[in-house]
Amino acid sequence: MSRAVVTGVGVLAPTGVGAEAHWAATVAGRSAIGPISRFDAGTYPVRLAGEIADFDPRSHLPSRLIPQTDRMTQLALVATEWALADAELTVDDRRDFDFGVVTSASAGGFEFGQRELQKLWTEGPATVSAYMSFSWFYAVNTGQISIRHKLRGPASALVTDQAGGLDAVGHARRLVRDGTPAVITAGVDSSLCPMGLVSQLPSGQLSRRRDPATAYRPFGADASGSVVGEGGAVLIVEDAAAARRRGAPRVYGEISGYAATFDPPPGSGRESGLSRAAALALDQADVLPDDIDVVFADAAACPRADLAEAQALEKLFGPGGVPVTAPKSMTGRLGAGAGALDVATALLAMRAGVVPPTVNVGDLAPGHQIDLVTSPRRMPVRTVLVLARGQGGFNAAVVLRDGGGTDRLDTVRDEDPAR
Repeated sequence: MSRAVVTGVGVLAPTGVGAEAHWAATVAGRSAIGPISRFDAGTYPVRLAGEIADFDPRSHLPSRLIPQTDRMTQLALVATEWALADAELTVDDRRDFDFGVVTSASAGGFEFGQRELQKLWTEGPATVSAYMSFSWFYAVNTGQISIRHKLRGPASALVTDQAGGLDAVGHARRLVRDGTPAVITAGVDSSLCPMGLVSQLPSGQLSRRRDPATAYRPFGADASGSVVGEGGAVLIVEDAAAARRRGAPRVYGEISGYAATFDPPPGSGRESGLSRAAALALDQADVLPDDIDVVFADAAACPRADLAEAQALEKLFGPGGVPVTAPKSMTGRLGAGAGALDVATALLAMRAGVVPPTVNVGDLAPGHQIDLVTSPRRMPVRTVLVLARGQGGFNAAVVLRDGGGTDRLDTVRDEDPAR
């Protein structure tokens, strides 16, 4: 059966515009969480977020696309361009059916939608953009990527909240194993607008602290919830043999296992399905728990959810049995972008041989018997487990294995503080 490997990475995250900038900030432990600047959040109980700075879509996209697209889609389109360039993969009319597109977004184009609804309320229906018909839609990234690159292969859009990025990666793997030579897969979200923020407040899972250094503390003794963020990653997933035939410049790693499960109904007394998802992904990858070098955790920073995740890891690996990290502590939780960005970061960690840190945790909460990495840890990183959970009981797990390829991150590794 075909092996699905990652040959290109495109990143737009609060920690950096581009994969190299993101990795340099992440391995150095530089948090990008700060006061919301995209709108006046002074009257809201939540005032912090992980925002992407220094990104002007007009510098990267044709001017005609700007009024048609939400910021979420602009980020996805630009990251796709970078991922294709990184893979040195071009699309021509003879191969348009050879490319699939799978994306995930938890909310769709909320900022575009809010702006047009405000026009409707204040100026009347004649002022509402015709592009409102699709720009708000959670599947729009798949459509816009396909249209821009004239792709006619399999196309899908998944909505499973924070688990969505991993579910998109898992589905891309499935398409490749079923015969699609290459798949563009992405998890990208951006809902940093009043409507997007207010829609998340009722969950009770957002931290209301005002200090960026203490707001998002996954697995911490005083964890008070997470922080929202924007961005994500786009990956080029190819059949390994096809990538070798075309002379792909690098293989970041192989997507060797994937599984998804649902949690039982609240109040049932049954344990979370997260440990089962992880065990199934390991089994599918044909690896043992002892083979996993590091776990990229979901890291909700809600005491009950953190404890459930810590217990799931202890059940699978034993107390402190595997290094655990949550670099999303520097970006906030990016919706569907979180899992995709974790996969990209894990692949970069393999290349560099460094586990990036979890920052600003403080003391671990009682009962969390995990080896949490809080400073860059230089070590071989050959096999990684990435976990994600979405609100409503979604669980996803992906196993990545070192592809043994080369990369172009030498300048970043030279600056690596963990050397």
